[in-house]
Amino acid sequence: MNKNTWIIGFTLFAMFFGAGNLIFPTNLGLDSGHFLWPAILAFALTGIGLPLLGVVVGALDHQGYIGALKKISPKFSLIFLIIIYLTIGPLFAIPRTASTSFEMTITPIAHTNGSLALLIFTIIYFLIVLYLCLNPNKMIDRIGSLLTPLLLITILAMIIKGFVDFGGQTPDAGNTKLFHSAFGSFSQGFTQGYLTMDAIASIAFSMIVVNAVKATGIQHADKIFKQTMIAGLIAAVALVFIYISLGFIGNHMHVTPGKMKELTANDQNVGTYLLTTMAATGFGTFGKYLLGIIVALACLTTACGLIVSVSQYFHRILPKIPYKVYVIIFTLISFILANQGLNSVITMSVPVLSIVYPIAITVVLLILIARFVPTKPIAQQIPLVVIAIESILSLITTQGWIKISFIDHLPLKHYSLEWFPIAVVATIIGYIVSYFVKQKTIAYQKE
Repeated sequence: MNKNTWIIGFTLFAMFFGAGNLIFPTNLGLDSGHFLWPAILAFALTGIGLPLLGVVVGALDHQGYIGALKKISPKFSLIFLIIIYLTIGPLFAIPRTASTSFEMTITPIAHTNGSLALLIFTIIYFLIVLYLCLNPNKMIDRIGSLLTPLLLITILAMIIKGFVDFGGQTPDAGNTKLFHSAFGSFSQGFTQGYLTMDAIASIAFSMIVVNAVKATGIQHADKIFKQTMIAGLIAAVALVFIYISLGFIGNHMHVTPGKMKELTANDQNVGTYLLTTMAATGFGTFGKYLLGIIVALACLTTACGLIVSVSQYFHRILPKIPYKVYVIIFTLISFILANQGLNSVITMSVPVLSIVYPIAITVVLLILIARFVPTKPIAQQIPLVVIAIESILSLITTQGWIKISFIDHLPLKHYSLEWFPIAVVATIIGYIVSYFVKQKTIAYQKE
């Protein structure tokens, strides 16, 4: 392992280490009670394991997921990537950076969570984002290279102090309505890992990592794959440590029913409250303010990077519209959605992610299988169509829009994992059908 691999690994860590993601493992730890470990390990599986797999699988084809998805279907590739970029961009991830920044800075400092304060904050926030993205230069990279280590040092200091301050406390019973068993807590952690959006972001990030490996002078496909995997493992180990540590500390923190009622009434996110409380307990008022400011600045650079990436992608597929027009449109959409508040942004994302995640996970696994087993396009198309239909029907039933009785009786439906056994069966059927269909076997281009 050389120096460049370590650099790429930490770069990938910085890409995945969104400040907003810190709220989810901490909140999960509080809710899981006596079932912390199955919950937090499942969260790590979807919040870290799947993103790692996503990055590595993207290295199988020299064109990344664009090339791999086109072999399934050019139309599917276009539609799926548009959904991916909108999800990690203006619809959810970018608004979440602004609303998380607000709750980590303005709320604990000004002791307000009002809509007017949020509006004023987001106007300033997105004007800065707009300026930086309309004039893309090395400023974002320089700020990010400074803020990411600073944020990491702050989080590590808070984790160490958090173990000292809260580690000796007895965990609360947790949310017994959701975390009623070890497997129930596992399923909750698994699906809450969707909220990080890192698994679907890995589809967009993968080519960045592959190009970074190539830039070091490595051109052989197998070596590119190996270096990508090592870099991914470096990022994954760092994320596992942080997520599990925050989950453990959150599990040992106590929030009184009265305080929980107050947070709910004020529409304040529990995860941000836990983090600011952790910082204030460990380092006083200064620690709370420092954490909030660093998180806000880190979120700002993340928002800029996402706006630039999404705008560049859409400019590439629709070049008649100027890049700067895309920047303005996506910034405006993000601004509008951010003013719904952090909890609303997260709530809005859940239905979409419940459809996108099963499809994304299935895509990654199907591409990985095709690397080792001769596969025709129809063998990938069948399970993807089935999973897409099942995920939509499951969402409709879960939301109560239309009652579809057989959906409620699917295996693992109670744990929101009903799509997995269906994906396995549909994949087997797809391979059987492919024997009777005349198609060329998929071959990923290595050079």
